Amino acid sequence: METNKTVPVEVGDIFRLYGEAFRNKYKLPLQHRKTMFAVQHCRTNVMGNHTDTCNKCGHVRITNNSCRNRHCPKCQGLNTAKWVDKLACDLLPVRHFHVVFTVPSELNRLILVNRECLYDNLFMAASQSILTLARDPKHLGAYTGIVAVLHTWGQNLMEHPHIHTIVPAGGWDEIAQYWKPSRKKFFIHVKVISKVFRGKFLALLKKAYQEKQLKFEGEITPLVLKSNFKKLLDVLYNKDWVVYCKNTFKNNSHIVKYLGRYSHRVAISNKRIIAVEDDHVLFHWKDYNDKCKQKVMKLPAVEFIRRFLLHVLPKGFCKIRYFGIFAVRNRNTLLPLCRIAFGKFLSKSNLIGIGWQKLLLLLTGNDLSLCPVCKSGRMIPSEYTNYRKAPPILN
Repeated sequence: METNKTVPVEVGDIFRLYGEAFRNKYKLPLQHRKTMFAVQHCRTNVMGNHTDTCNKCGHVRITNNSCRNRHCPKCQGLNTAKWVDKLACDLLPVRHFHVVFTVPSELNRLILVNRECLYDNLFMAASQSILTLARDPKHLGAYTGIVAVLHTWGQNLMEHPHIHTIVPAGGWDEIAQYWKPSRKKFFIHVKVISKVFRGKFLALLKKAYQEKQLKFEGEITPLVLKSNFKKLLDVLYNKDWVVYCKNTFKNNSHIVKYLGRYSHRVAISNKRIIAVEDDHVLFHWKDYNDKCKQKVMKLPAVEFIRRFLLHVLPKGFCKIRYFGIFAVRNRNTLLPLCRIAFGKFLSKSNLIGIGWQKLLLLLTGNDLSLCPVCKSGRMIPSEYTNYRKAPPILN
């Protein structure tokens, strides 16, 4: 099937064109079926609609509902804006570092089969590596904080689990009760973090194996044997794990703007998709192994859908987490002390509690409550039709 190149193509269009062929080829878990259904029918009449009527000229506007699925490329804009505004209120007036934790490719398939368990372990290993080293007097000797965001994909949509963290340049000295700033460069060398991160993650992996928390399916089935699993561990212990620390941000506005691009991102945005030709999807991607050159990848449509669904998170899984002074248990204790040290007191997010129409007005200047016909009346909600849920039937 072929589409016109001049017409923008979205993930939802690809699902509508090739979703049935994909479902006939693969057996899908319920969470994947629900995601496909939501993205495929987002902003269509299947999701229901709401009707607004102008209180002056009587103009009627019918708008289809969004799916609100967190994996939908079209439904994350307002959630991102709210989260970013809240984060801006939480951050301290100091420089921040961006630290990225990745795992060797040998673990990709094992993590994919055991996503919930090993994603949790990835968060735990990354956060504990920084917090433990930061408390060491050799490095900082203070209790720092972390905002961590999980990503599971690479530019080619294949498995590439990694964690983006934001760490303030310093920490709270619990003994002296003052904010202890770090050096201009990151207070821990990345090679030191890498070794600690490797040790902590593999210790958690061995514990999960011993407690029989792991599943072994497909090509990783041989790992169920203890001897094969030990060989994998030996390979992983002998590898250098990549931990990358980027330059500090100039100010908090740069941090917020940067993190906003990462917080609610899905595997691929609609903007990257070029066209659908001869049952293949063409999209832009950045090849990091070739000097970050921009290239065009061509995949069979069914393979494109398979890769997209690799990154559907388990139900209820939290992909953004807070540690150290930013952790929930410290928000009313340590974090206020840090604020007082800087003379900065808690400020409340301006976007919490306001409706989506007001939020859209603040972000884009587009007033949806104003009648598009008479330009003076207000559009008043008059009718709402509930959306359909995805059919809970496994193929």
